[in-house]
Amino acid sequence: MTRIDPLKDRLMFYGRRHGRRLRPAQAENLQRGLEKWQISEKLAAKAASLEPQSLFDGEVADVFLEIGFGGGEHLAARAEEMPAAGFIGAEPFINGVASLSKHILARGLQNIRIWPEDVRLLLPAFTPSSLAGVFILFPDPWPKKRHQDRRIVQPELLAELARLIRPGGTLLLASDEPTAKTWMLEHMSHCRDFDWLAQTAEDWRTPPSGWPGTRYMAKADRAGRASSWFEYRRNP
Repeated sequence: MTRIDPLKDRLMFYGRRHGRRLRPAQAENLQRGLEKWQISEKLAAKAASLEPQSLFDGEVADVFLEIGFGGGEHLAARAEEMPAAGFIGAEPFINGVASLSKHILARGLQNIRIWPEDVRLLLPAFTPSSLAGVFILFPDPWPKKRHQDRRIVQPELLAELARLIRPGGTLLLASDEPTAKTWMLEHMSHCRDFDWLAQTAEDWRTPPSGWPGTRYMAKADRAGRASSWFEYRRNP
């Protein structure tokens, strides 16, 4: 997660950029992935004038964004499931980018683009109402109160997502950590641009259709932590 440092006017990043040293095969996947599918900084420098559809070869019906894709399992599964749509993944953790690149190469996917940096550097470039949906799945919960400004779901981010998600588009949040769940629900309750789609408790206790599972959710399951999914629709 990043935030603006008002004293230095720069983005502050909280979280890991590197994990264990990449093995040769992982490093090769990373290099190939970035060479083929990375969104250039030049394009990201545009101010509210970049059409996400233009990032893909040929026509795409819809474009979806996953913020913090982790190991890339969910993003790759969605891209395989919906070949007519385009998918953008933002993830500063370079080991995760290498993992996603492996999934793309193994499945022969052509409809994913990668932003290996803080998503807040990319969002201002997109034109209004240009995304069909956004996923924020199992982000770092930063459970301590003194770290709450590091949590990714913040009013500023939600305002930007409201600008970018088209009317009728969706925002899917998920977490297994109680503090993060409460934080998400509280902030979404104050965001009048989105309607929560849950009608019963089962709606937020049950993963969405086609859910592929991720390593992070598997870890939560092993630890006995219940996962929740909160799906919202962008108001007209």
